[in-house]
Amino acid sequence: MDVVKNVGADGRTRESVARMLLEQGPVTAGQVADSLGLSSAAVRRHLDALLADGQATYRSAPRRGPRGRGRPAKVFLLTAAGRAQFEHTYDDLAVAALRFLSERDGEQAIRSFAERRVTDLVGQHRAAVVAATDPVARAQRLAAALTAEGYAASTEHVGSGAQLCQHHCPVSHVAAEFPQLCEAETAAFADLLGVHVQRLATIARGDAVCTTHVPRAPSAAVTTVPTFLPTPSVSPKTPPLNRMEASE
Repeated sequence: MDVVKNVGADGRTRESVARMLLEQGPVTAGQVADSLGLSSAAVRRHLDALLADGQATYRSAPRRGPRGRGRPAKVFLLTAAGRAQFEHTYDDLAVAALRFLSERDGEQAIRSFAERRVTDLVGQHRAAVVAATDPVARAQRLAAALTAEGYAASTEHVGSGAQLCQHHCPVSHVAAEFPQLCEAETAAFADLLGVHVQRLATIARGDAVCTTHVPRAPSAAVTTVPTFLPTPSVSPKTPPLNRMEASE
């Protein structure tokens, strides 16, 4: 089953369920039902279909206080195969091109390419992001910018800072072989936000979400981060390379 090729109302509903897992996962079946205005039975049916097709998986929900009797609660998210249904990329070509570049010009050429790509990706949003003086507020604006670029990003307040979460990565398969893409992205985030950020997880490494910790207070460490993002007037944008809590 291909969620994107499914036709009819049922297919569109399943795609909506899959997209919520993509953009918000891991999420419970109840959260899916509430967000999409569906019945619990309908959500279970679509989640079961996604699970059967290998496009979704689930895990036990983290405990939040004492839990009563019954089966452990579950949260659902898309697998790599499920995320691929939303990717219109040319991964094989991109990987081959970067391999050739690496063999011909070496490691620095890959790093230069990665920096240029992330510059084109978020550089045009620089003015809007840096207009906010607080790093967490900047992270919220960066999340909106990344969402506009296809990364389904959001922020979540944690402790004295925030976590910037990217629920989708159009180039995750390429970044799995060329981590320089993730490294350049992390450096660009630090530059934009004005703090030393820490990448906690990446889809390219098999995690469900790319997660970056953003502290609220600026750190002296940020001065070591290269500043390669231009002002918004620079080069045109280059396109990026191409689990149900049954509330038991």
